[in-house]
Amino acid sequence: MDNLERAATHDLGGQSRFMCLPVEKDPRPVQLNDFERRCDALRLVLGASGIMTVDELRRGIESLSAEDYNTLSYYEKWLRSIILSLGEKGIIDPDLFLNIE
Repeated sequence: MDNLERAATHDLGGQSRFMCLPVEKDPRPVQLNDFERRCDALRLVLGASGIMTVDELRRGIESLSAEDYNTLSYYEKWLRSIILSLGEKGIIDPDLFLNIE
């Protein structure tokens, strides 16, 4: 898929600029920091309680602006998606969380 105008920001599969690039493998176990562990725990609690599905998490991440998608870390994308999803459901006011400087 070389027609990048049609591809969503998150849709990298099939783009020639990513073909045949070696995958860097790090044999060390992944060590999450406190923020990452809390995001992961929050997602698990929301899922276990039926408040938010993993599909809603993915939809939120895929709907991020190109700038946010390309600058936020993996778990920052998760948190942004969680905030937006909970806002859509009327559980929280996303502006209280997203407009913090």
